[in-house]
Amino acid sequence: MRTGSARRRIGRLAALAGKETIQILRDRRTLAIILLLPLVELFLLAYAVHMTVQHLPTVVADQSKDDQSRAFIQALVSSQYFDVVGQVSGEADVVAALDEGRAKAGLVIPPGLAAQVARGRAQVLVLLDGSDSFSVSSGYSAAVSVGQARALALAADQARRMGIDLQTQPITTSTRVLYNPSLNDLIFLMPALVALLAQLMAVLTTAQSVVREYELGTIEQLMATPARPLEIVVGKLVPAMLLMLLNVSVTTLTGVFWFGVPFHGNPWAFAGLAVLFVCAGLALGLLVSSLARTQKEAQQITVLISLVSMLLSGFIYPRGPMPPIIRAVGNLVPMTYFARIARGIITKGIGVRLLWTDVAALVVYVVVVTGLAARTARRRLG
Repeated sequence: MRTGSARRRIGRLAALAGKETIQILRDRRTLAIILLLPLVELFLLAYAVHMTVQHLPTVVADQSKDDQSRAFIQALVSSQYFDVVGQVSGEADVVAALDEGRAKAGLVIPPGLAAQVARGRAQVLVLLDGSDSFSVSSGYSAAVSVGQARALALAADQARRMGIDLQTQPITTSTRVLYNPSLNDLIFLMPALVALLAQLMAVLTTAQSVVREYELGTIEQLMATPARPLEIVVGKLVPAMLLMLLNVSVTTLTGVFWFGVPFHGNPWAFAGLAVLFVCAGLALGLLVSSLARTQKEAQQITVLISLVSMLLSGFIYPRGPMPPIIRAVGNLVPMTYFARIARGIITKGIGVRLLWTDVAALVVYVVVVTGLAARTARRRLG
């Protein structure tokens, strides 16, 4: 009896999954978007997005025009962060160039810089366009670094003229960047981007699939069949899960083999946790489908979830400085946990033992959100 019941259950699941697969394959335009959108986003971010900005267009107001001013300008240009695009007469002209967008940075050197250097009281002014956060961050760090290096060089030169030997410094700082020594933005972005795109597709595909059944009135027909509600849900989710896992595989392999992002961890551990993450995304899609009345509403809710994911999950902006309430909002999306998992496995090469808190959070997330979605859907059908 149990064997026959199990066979009938498997037969119903296979029939429901086959029906959903046929619907997915029949809508070729949507299928193409689901398969190609992650690749398009990956290529756009890889080739267009750079968090470290170099070669800032810079205008210079050199009012000194001596060897020291020319040496300082050359030091800024040699850092690769500043490109001199024009010479102006004073600070007002520099500000005007920044206002007009002709430059992102400006340098004002007062008259008599060489004499001020000889007295040890020289000052120069670097102006940065604060309306561009990435440019001002890169420019500020570079300007401070160049200024300190130039000051040390001048101090050492003055000490040598006085007969003081400064061959060694009291403290030598050696800095080594782990996991991403080249400071490649894509190595930082790609693991979290895989999570963002997989979550977006999982939520949108699942929500629209279920809401479409409500709109067409076929959900009641499915409920009237011998299939149980759980079997209906599983039958609809299995094809979507396979499609999302294909998405994760394609974007990850493209990042590794096309863009050269190193994969340091265990691929099988990553694959297993990707399945768990996709389940969390599908559960969130089910919850959206139980709340949305139309496919348009489902799309709008999905866009809101994607916005929260981009801003509050640690995808680009660090979560540490965020207020506790904002971090709590970020915890409502599964990408927050899987972004740390993906970066830990792909970038750092660490194992599940060091990621168990995020893995446990994803497990709890799947159970809780699925339960909420089932309860909400039951009220809606009732």
